[in-house]
Amino acid sequence: MVPVEAVEVHAFELPTDGPGGVEQDGTLEWDSTTMVLVQAHAAGVTGTGYTYGDVATATLVASKLAPLALGADALTPPALWHRMFAAIRNAGRPGVGAMAVSAVDLAVWDLKARLLGLPLYRALPAFHDQVPVYGSGGFTNYPLDRLAGQLADWVEAGIGSVKLKISREPSRDAERLTAARAAIGPGPALLADANGALTRKQALHWAHRLAGEWNVCWFEEPVSSDDPGGLRLVREHGPGGLEVAAGEYGFVPHDFAGLLGSVDCLQADVTRCGGVTGLLQVAGLCTVHQVDLSAHCAPSASAHAFCAVRPLRHLEYFHDHVRFEGIAFDGTPTPVGGALRPDPDRPGLGLEVRWPDLEPYRAWGPAEEKGTR
Repeated sequence: MVPVEAVEVHAFELPTDGPGGVEQDGTLEWDSTTMVLVQAHAAGVTGTGYTYGDVATATLVASKLAPLALGADALTPPALWHRMFAAIRNAGRPGVGAMAVSAVDLAVWDLKARLLGLPLYRALPAFHDQVPVYGSGGFTNYPLDRLAGQLADWVEAGIGSVKLKISREPSRDAERLTAARAAIGPGPALLADANGALTRKQALHWAHRLAGEWNVCWFEEPVSSDDPGGLRLVREHGPGGLEVAAGEYGFVPHDFAGLLGSVDCLQADVTRCGGVTGLLQVAGLCTVHQVDLSAHCAPSASAHAFCAVRPLRHLEYFHDHVRFEGIAFDGTPTPVGGALRPDPDRPGLGLEVRWPDLEPYRAWGPAEEKGTR
């Protein structure tokens, strides 16, 4: 046993670089991204985990989860995961609760791998040593030149699949999709994400247009993930070459089980679904039901965690998170040949926090009071 000796909790808020300081998708507008960062210490070694969520996630970690982690065995993260989910029963498991658990679970898995002197993916039951990626951004408020340039840059860098946001103003989407397809050419895969903005009939109409006019092969959240019947309708009655995807807002296993049969490819976010321990459970569901699993965002963590997903599809190389993690950490992986390959020579997640670069963005946990020790 190697007991966890201390836990620190921090939150940092990075403004977006979108037009006018905001970014938009089909259902939301935001002006910043918040990272909640957790560090767990044991035997002179530090593990780092994180999630993207409100600052309230940090306070929940500090008040409910950090005390549970103290004294826990750093070599058995699932045992701590079980205790943490039990402890937040009344606070609420889905949403902020699951994100808080995810950050701590990632930190302890990173700590375990570092104690073992292994990169995290090799401390897991890995099926892969790399994770294919697709470029993701294309926000609905991007002017056409920025939209086209962003997608074309990813293709130029060897990423063969790219995604744009649609459905905030459907009347503009034909022009945007045409610009996107022209920018990347006929060969690369074009993906579209409505973020649940459409009704069932609107989504079915757009499914046929997307596939027929722009050769879009992936339609993410054409309707809300809260409407699995609507997702199933688009999946079953849409064109054969267009896959329906959802799952990024799954927090507990029941959320994912409820989408099986309604999507062609399930999505999971390792920083939302209970960390590595939760992700392994989702991967098991997908294996049993013969459905591929795609990684939602957080590329530096997902690159390791999803190596342990047997039915792996790909990883969302999301603009906001790539930008944030590049500021926050040394050791972030860069796509090579359209895939992220965890560094086999760096222990754990391979990340080192760049505290001086993060400090200007601190939103919670003053530097002199670094959480719970």
